Amino acid sequence: MNYNELKVFLVDKMKMSHIYQPIMIKCLLRNRGVASDADIAKEISLQDPSQIEYYQNITNNMVGRVLRGHHVVVKEKKVYKLNGYSDLKAEEITELINICNEKLTGYIEKRGGSIWQHRTKSRTPISGSIKYEVLKRARFRCELCGSMDSEKALEVDHIVPKNLGGEDSINNYQALCYSCNAMKRDHDSTDFRGLNKEYEHRVHDCIFCKIETKRIVSENNLAYLIYDQYPVTQHHMLIIPKRHFGEYFEMYQPELNAIQDLLFKGKEMVNRDDKSVKGFNIGINSGMVAGQTIFHCHTHLIPRRTGDVENPSGGVRHIIKGKGFY
Repeated sequence: MNYNELKVFLVDKMKMSHIYQPIMIKCLLRNRGVASDADIAKEISLQDPSQIEYYQNITNNMVGRVLRGHHVVVKEKKVYKLNGYSDLKAEEITELINICNEKLTGYIEKRGGSIWQHRTKSRTPISGSIKYEVLKRARFRCELCGSMDSEKALEVDHIVPKNLGGEDSINNYQALCYSCNAMKRDHDSTDFRGLNKEYEHRVHDCIFCKIETKRIVSENNLAYLIYDQYPVTQHHMLIIPKRHFGEYFEMYQPELNAIQDLLFKGKEMVNRDDKSVKGFNIGINSGMVAGQTIFHCHTHLIPRRTGDVENPSGGVRHIIKGKGFY
């Protein structure tokens, strides 16, 4: 490609869906037409303000705090100063830099790539399609602080960390901005050891712990979808966590994700098979006084049709007589 052809491409043909193409071409032009993928990636990262903000947090809240505590540096607004620098001789500066380099080399040789573990999304790369589904479920916001993806780069995080037995499952993924993800790792003291064993908890005389395989319409790693044996309306479904626990408020976040997944699958199945369905009631009875009779938490998905009751206004408010209409 000659000068004119490249200029035409840059000016007229290059589609700017992001900043990547001009950065890559500029990098190649500056390096005599040849650059490694790592070199190009470095050029791209220099344009990403989220990278700068991420390491500003590291600088101020971790390394800067430690060095200030040892009186190695002082901070004036956003500027750090090395205490005693003006008294150092040139050869002393060179020697101190060499000691820093030796410390770096020794640490990297000892720890290897694990020193950047906090910036990886998982040990097994998460596919683009799964990442999209997690971000879409979160409406492209951090599920901890609420930041939009346009404000901070979003990452897919394991709710139960991999090194504590967390599985690679969409039910164990959540969308976190890079800063919340880093804070979760550094400050979350929750002891997740044994949690996978908890998910296996069953009770031998619980009818929902021993669901017959033939009744299961759909399932994921943490929940079942079945048809209710005593349906309120046709195609009434139940979503049942596999782990035995009593009430809704004992549920773990991955189980909430699993139930949400099956709610949507159940809705799609009902809508596909029965065009008369125009709405749904989604309900959970939590506690005996709320009407719960089987103390294995479960969610009802009840299809609704035009005219199935005289006046549907108020919906679930009718669980207490006289409170449906207002």
